[in-house]
Amino acid sequence: MDARSRGLVIAMRQLDWRVWFGLTLTFAWLALGAIYVETTVGWNRFSRLHVDEVGSFLEGAFAPLAFLWLVIGYFLQKKELENNTATLRGQLEGIQRYAEQAVIQSEKMAANEVHARQETFLKVAQNVRGQLGTVVGLLWISSQGGTGGTVSSEEQGRLFAQLSMNDPEVFSRRMLETHGATVGDQERYALFYGTEVRARHTNNFIYTFERLLQRARDVDQDGMITDALHTSGHGFVYRIAKRYQGLAPEDLNNPERTGRHIIF
Repeated sequence: MDARSRGLVIAMRQLDWRVWFGLTLTFAWLALGAIYVETTVGWNRFSRLHVDEVGSFLEGAFAPLAFLWLVIGYFLQKKELENNTATLRGQLEGIQRYAEQAVIQSEKMAANEVHARQETFLKVAQNVRGQLGTVVGLLWISSQGGTGGTVSSEEQGRLFAQLSMNDPEVFSRRMLETHGATVGDQERYALFYGTEVRARHTNNFIYTFERLLQRARDVDQDGMITDALHTSGHGFVYRIAKRYQGLAPEDLNNPERTGRHIIF
């Protein structure tokens, strides 16, 4: 058997049972029609019938077959539509699964990006916290050190050594202690804006801390990092300094006028 014959056999086997049922009825109906002509009319007489009579006979004979194949075609088309619908449904489910995977991948990529930005921020924040520690240290020493101060040079050196040993808030804690122990609003105000030097350090501290807060808000959607900054030693000093900045005169509370550089 050649390839063409095998293909025909396979195609015949794949036919729907309705087609086989229709072919069987068609052959049976044609056979009964032939028997009817043979036994009732006779082929000789049938061949001499007028064209109109032959047409009427064939119309009546093949009308049931036409109806039969119309019904079979309807069910075959219905089955084909059901198969197409199932195929489309499967494709839709596949697209939905792909879309869900795409959303998951996008969320993972976004989470990784946020995580990377947060890691970068924490590295930068570590250096900025050290800078803030130096600024508030100079601010604290401006009022507590020097001639007539209450803190010796040895104590100042020890505190700066502690600052350099990864304790950036050592001076902020001292500043909070000093502020709490100082009696009188004017004296407390003087800790931050009593001189031009203190005003420069205070404005520099506020300006740097606010930039750090802005960076934190950019990478911190749930506000945890921002809250941690506000509740740190630097954060408490910032809130106190910010309050006194609002009370200071314009020539002292403006960092553009006092400058944002450190002067020893």
